[in-house]
Parts: sequence; structure tokens; C-alpha cells
Amino acid sequence: MKYRAGGAALLAGLMLIAPAGGAAQEAPASIETRLQRVEDELAIRRVLVDYAATLDARDYAAYAALFTPDGEWTGGGGTHKGPAAIEALLAKVLGPAGAPNSADFHIISNPQVNVRGDRATATSRYLFVMRGKDGRPEPSLAGIYTDELARQADGGWKIRRRIAADIMPSREEWARIIAERTGQ
Repeated sequence: MKYRAGGAALLAGLMLIAPAGGAAQEAPASIETRLQRVEDELAIRRVLVDYAATLDARDYAAYAALFTPDGEWTGGGGTHKGPAAIEALLAKVLGPAGAPNSADFHIISNPQVNVRGDRATATSRYLFVMRGKDGRPEPSLAGIYTDELARQADGGWKIRRRIAADIMPSREEWARIIAERTGQ
């Protein structure tokens, strides 16, 4: 009996120093807040898909419009800031805008999107597929995109900064492959 009384006193003491209801908990987010978060994530995922679609369609103006006015693209070709510079990079690397494309395409996968108010981050994987010598699709380049995005005044989302980090082959190996293909 003595043990029980001591245990009861200890329990009563712990209850006095512990916050009521255990650890402080945040109130659940409203349905409107949760819906906005889902809509934001879906809109950002759409930007990621549109990035690949406009690139493969050689629609450089639509591609560049996915970036904020001070948006940056960083990858194997260096850093290019602003839609005009990004659009010029594409014309230099891929040829004229609007040209038919039966040579390559991009696959974007595994997007992870984190929305925090009017800013967001995203990471995704990319696979660049080129037409092989026998006409078959040939996986050529794989890597990770790391993005910073911003909500615009109209509520839409645009890319503030995209970093393309080649994994397979490495940036140096890829430069050699392209040089061999183009005869440079």
C-alpha cells in the first residue's frame, strides 16, 4: 500500500508540471487552407510538366514564360538569367524555335513539392531520351532538377531558379558525347 501511495503522489506531481493535454498542438488547418495547398502543389506539378512539353515542342517562348522575369536556369551550359537569355540558350543548343522535333524528348518524374506561402521548392528527376543510330529511343542523360518557385500576382506559379544537375553521364562525359555526335 505504501508503494501505491508514493506512486500516486509521483503521478500527481508529474501532472502538475506537464502541460494540460500533453504537448502543445496546433489547430488543424482549415479546409480552405488545405485546399489551397493542394491547388498550389498541382499548379507547380503542371509547371514541371509544361517545362518538358514546351521544351520538346521547341516552343521556346512558352518555355521561357515559365520563368519569373529574373528567373535563372543553371546547368551544363552555365547560368542564364531572364526569359530572353533562357530563350536564346535554347535556340543555340536545340536550333530554331518551332522546328519539328523527332530527335529527342524529356521525361520528368518523382516530383517532391514543398509549398510555403508564396514560395515553393521542388525536386524532380529527368531523363533525356534521344533517337539512337537505329532510330530507337536511347536514354541519354539523367539527373535532378532543383527548383525554387514563386507565386505570381495572378496566383499562378513560375520558376525563380532551376538547377539541372546531370548524374548519368557526368557533365564532362555528356560534353564528350555531344561533341562526338556533332563532330566538334
